[in-house]
Amino acid sequence: MESLEKYFDVAFAAPEGIKKLRELILTLAMQGKLVPQDPNDQPVSELLRKIDAEKRQLVKAGKIRQPKPLPEIKSEEVPYELPESWSWVRLNDFGTWKSGSTPSRTNSSYFGGDIPWVKSGEVKQGRIWKTEEMITKSALENCSLDINPIGSVLIAMYGANIGETGVLEIEATTNQAVCACKTFCGVDNKFLARLISSLKQDFISQGAGAAQPNISREKIINTLAPLPPFAEQKRIVTRIDQLMTRCDELEKLRTEREQKRLTVHISALNSLLEAQEPDSFAAVWHFINRHFAELYSVKENVTELRKAILQLAVMGKLVPQDSNDQPASELLKEIEVEKLRLVKEGKIKQQKPVPEVNPADVLYALPLGWEWVRFGNISINRDGERIPVSKDDRNKVQGEYDYYGASGIIDKVNDFIFDKDLLLIGEDGANLINRSTPIAFIASGKYWVNNHAHVIDAHDFQLLLYLEKYFNAIDLKPYVTGTAQPKMNQAKMNSILVALPPLAEQHRIVAKIDQLMALSDKLEQQIDATTCKQSTLLNAVMAHT
Repeated sequence: MESLEKYFDVAFAAPEGIKKLRELILTLAMQGKLVPQDPNDQPVSELLRKIDAEKRQLVKAGKIRQPKPLPEIKSEEVPYELPESWSWVRLNDFGTWKSGSTPSRTNSSYFGGDIPWVKSGEVKQGRIWKTEEMITKSALENCSLDINPIGSVLIAMYGANIGETGVLEIEATTNQAVCACKTFCGVDNKFLARLISSLKQDFISQGAGAAQPNISREKIINTLAPLPPFAEQKRIVTRIDQLMTRCDELEKLRTEREQKRLTVHISALNSLLEAQEPDSFAAVWHFINRHFAELYSVKENVTELRKAILQLAVMGKLVPQDSNDQPASELLKEIEVEKLRLVKEGKIKQQKPVPEVNPADVLYALPLGWEWVRFGNISINRDGERIPVSKDDRNKVQGEYDYYGASGIIDKVNDFIFDKDLLLIGEDGANLINRSTPIAFIASGKYWVNNHAHVIDAHDFQLLLYLEKYFNAIDLKPYVTGTAQPKMNQAKMNSILVALPPLAEQHRIVAKIDQLMALSDKLEQQIDATTCKQSTLLNAVMAHT
């Protein structure tokens, strides 16, 4: 118990601490270490005699069948030593166990009645007061179903819910994926429910290996379990409830702390993005810097930081402007001259005109020297050089060259199309909207591209690097069509508004982003290291309990 109190002290910090704490409480309870034994308790030997007498009476009354004898408990089966007043038994000795069934749904007279019918997914409610579906008296009479009394302990036997347990607060039937136990006199139903919870991993391992994992009634009733005196069962349940309440409070406190940390961070980042004056921006950044260690002790905030870095960059707030930089307007003139030359030489096709940028289109005010432009005006599309998958996928077997799709490398090929660093932009898939991975990335060396990514070249490679960051920073929803399979065609892509800085500032922005992303990587590594230390401490405390 002293070690358990120490465990409470360290469980708050570790990610899995409270979950493991709950497991430890149940483990100690079922080992007889949670509450002291009382020599005045009626011994288990007497309790087992009463249980045996109750079984014989139920058989005689025709309420249960004569049970088949279960294997004797061998010494090698016993996992640990119990207190002297306890005994190892099988779950069959805790009560009568029955599984249910599912009435045929083709018979409309079986459903819609007033008899509760519990399915396996409802068992984990703990205390079961209601059910999703009700059956009729006709179903009860014709479908191998029994009404289980209030207080029956239920255990889920199929699928992902194996080992979940609940106690009926209503009379109810169950489907075939649920086994119900009506406890014998001298067995506390709440103790049995806690005992089953402590055995959950054992039941899961018994059900593993099948396409539809399951445990049978036979496996359940054969399971080895510790049985304390009835009075001690009651004391154990009371103590478990007290400790689980403490776990609930601890969990609530940690959830509130984490939510506050996330909320404060999001608010601070939004203030950075919305700051109009340098002083306001500096004040918010000072707040973040002062609370840096606390704010960035969770990965969720580091993820949001990455997004904010990109957003600040494309708003001109990440690096200072330099009045000596050639303005973006001059860069636009150079790009236009270059594109006209390439068209004249037949290296690219004449591009369709893109919409002009109107004042109403502008998303936010840009720094001096920047320009709002359309993506099509500053890029060179090389989609025509791709080999569509439908035309040639014979080389996609054990190749040596990278094969790119919408979100990165997806295979290796034996041939290549491009031998140049170019920007690839995913053109279809849910990632266009959800952005689980970067939508724009630079492909390098020799590689092959399928027809799910736009291939983009530019006047200057530095501009490609900036556009990669820009595409990963902005919301693409306005430029995406379709919902079931989102897609961004060439016309939509070329119409995307781009906040274009001077070329020299693009270089500074990309360098700063790379530096801050490396910092974000380190933050995540520190979080992983801290989590590992916390888990190690938890395991050390647990090992000495």
